[in-house]
Amino acid sequence: MHNWLLVLQAVSTYCSSLYQHCETLGRSIHIVNLDPAAENFNYPVAMDIRELISLDDVMEELGFGPNGGLSYCMEHLEENLDEWLAEELDNYLDDDYLVFYWPGQIELFSHVPMLRNFVEHLNRKNFNVCGVYWLDSQFITDVTKFVSGCMASLSAMVQLELPHVNILSKMDLVTNKRDVENYLDPEPRFLLSELNEWMAPWFKKLNKSLIEEVVEYSMVSLIPLDLRKESSIQYALAQIGNCIQYGEDADVKIRDFDADNDDDA
Repeated sequence: MHNWLLVLQAVSTYCSSLYQHCETLGRSIHIVNLDPAAENFNYPVAMDIRELISLDDVMEELGFGPNGGLSYCMEHLEENLDEWLAEELDNYLDDDYLVFYWPGQIELFSHVPMLRNFVEHLNRKNFNVCGVYWLDSQFITDVTKFVSGCMASLSAMVQLELPHVNILSKMDLVTNKRDVENYLDPEPRFLLSELNEWMAPWFKKLNKSLIEEVVEYSMVSLIPLDLRKESSIQYALAQIGNCIQYGEDADVKIRDFDADNDDDA
C-alpha cells in the first residue's frame, strides 16, 4: 500500500490554496493539523491534534511558556502515535493525499528528534513522505539572509533525511521581484563577492565554504510560489509529486479502438 504525505511547516494560506487546487483536479486530499496552537481553518481538517492535546491547556495547567508547552505537546503526540494517529491513518485509501500541517518552530525541524521519529513512524506504515520547508521571500533580499535561510533549510534536510522541497513563499507580496530572482539561480562568484563585502575579512574562508555548500554543490534550491497564480501552485505541487512518486504506480490507461475503424483502414 502506498499513501502520500507532506510534512510541512504551518502555512495556513498554502494549505487552503492546495486544498482548493486539489479539489478542482478531483484529487483526494486530507489535511491533518498537528499544530496544538492553531485555531481557525478555512478548509476541512481531517484530524486535529487538539483533540488529543492543546497548547493553551498545557500552558494553563502546567504553567509552561509557549516553547516549553509546544515541546510537551509534541512529546505527548509522539507517545500516542500508535493509539491516536495510526488507527486514523488506516482509514485512507492508497491514492489519498495527506498534508501534515506542522508547527513552524525551526527547532522541530533542525535538531530535536520529535519530527524525525514521527517520519520514521510513517515510513514503517509504508507511506511515501516528502518534507516541505518554507522560506519567506520578503527576507531573501540580501546575501546574508539568503545564506542563513539556506543553511536552516539544509539543517532540516539533514535531520529528517527525506525527499525535500524548499518553497519560497509570499512571492505575491514582493514589490521588486528582481531582488529575489537574483537568488533563485545565483552565480557563486557574485554571491561570494557580496558576502565578503558584508562580512569581516577573517570570514573569507568560511564564506567560500558556505557558498560552495549551498550553490556550487546544489544542496538547496528554491521554488518560488505565488498563490495568485494557478500555474505556480501546480508547479510546486508537481515538484512535490515527483519527490513522493505520486501516481507512478497507477495502472496505464489503454485506449480501446473500434474494430470497425481498423477494418476500414
